[in-house]
Amino acid sequence: MDVEVRHLRAFVAVADEESFTYAASVLHLTQPALTRTIQQLEATLGVKLVARTSRTFELTEPGREFYNRARRLLSDLDRAVQAVRGNTVFRLGFTWLLPSPWAQQTAARFTEASGMKVIFVRCDHPPAALRRGEVEAVVVRSGQPGWDLDGVDLFEEPRVLVCSRHSPLADRQSVAWDEVPRWPLVINTANGTTQPSLWPEATLTVLETSSYDEWLESVASGAGVGVIPEIGARHTHPELHFVPLKDAPPVIVRLVMAPHVPRSVRRDFLHATQQE
Repeated sequence: MDVEVRHLRAFVAVADEESFTYAASVLHLTQPALTRTIQQLEATLGVKLVARTSRTFELTEPGREFYNRARRLLSDLDRAVQAVRGNTVFRLGFTWLLPSPWAQQTAARFTEASGMKVIFVRCDHPPAALRRGEVEAVVVRSGQPGWDLDGVDLFEEPRVLVCSRHSPLADRQSVAWDEVPRWPLVINTANGTTQPSLWPEATLTVLETSSYDEWLESVASGAGVGVIPEIGARHTHPELHFVPLKDAPPVIVRLVMAPHVPRSVRRDFLHATQQE
């Protein structure tokens, strides 16, 4: 029997996950089927690649060497397939301002490593964009649509209070988190990160808007206050003022990858996100 791509993908998945159970889930195989595939590979090569017991998992010395070579081979294969198909771009979706300079630095590192260009795609409903294959990954923040999808938590962002520059709050050096319910709260129901449930014990007056632009103009008009990640303070609007919030829970930034992304591309992009 010759070594097939399926054997390589099975072995690399097992080595990456350090578990037959987790690797089977990633590959959408049953565990017995995955075990048979690894046994076929070992029989073809004539060496033991994996040493495992009921409690431990470890690659043998030949297994470690073969793993490094198999990873490079699969990575090259996936990139060749992407290039032939014309899929030489990685589409990163977002609903609102991307974290900066994280997004730009990640894109540059990924392009250098993979040769794929990153383009940024606005998508108001990340789950639908992922499901339809419109993007390879999305950046979502806690509270936004798609936040409940499995992904990798990247980092936290502090929150700030936003008010009209004519508001008395504009003269404050800071505002405590538990003070926010004293004023009408403007929320973006489409893809905002701030929802009334963040103040479970408080009675709030809420003004709902259905887009970021509506939210922006409502706060600027003095209809109420808003709360957004600190990066929003970089957005210039002549009628807005930003005030630091004390004791506010942070916003968590999460990366969610689409199922159609090849494993090597997924690995390269995740590696690019985690470099300093």
